[in-house]
Amino acid sequence: MNRRSRWFLVGGLLVALLLAGVVSNYASSHPDGLDSSLLKGCTVDARGEITGGSCPAQQAKQHELSDSPLAGYGIHGVDNRFLSTGLSGVLGVLITFALGGGLFWLARRRAPAPTAGDDRAAPKS
Repeated sequence: MNRRSRWFLVGGLLVALLLAGVVSNYASSHPDGLDSSLLKGCTVDARGEITGGSCPAQQAKQHELSDSPLAGYGIHGVDNRFLSTGLSGVLGVLITFALGGGLFWLARRRAPAPTAGDDRAAPKS
């Protein structure tokens, strides 16, 4: 990897870490498109709890991994919501970067090793 590509990669990683660690805390707390469409037909209070009506969201169940360390856009055990969300985002970026980089490393094309009868093995004059 040349020097320019390395700086581009490091810069992209730093921007992703900044967005995940800091800017993610300022994302909208309003329900996204899927959540809001599932709430159509129900009345919801200020805390986001369904108080009446009929909608698909009433059939929702707790996910099996809802008590996992990174569930709910935060890290369990970290009481500061800003820090918990930021660390969760940073950890997600690092895991994704490591997995993606590992897959690219495994999938990259390598030139076959030159053999004795191969023109590429002969020294240039």
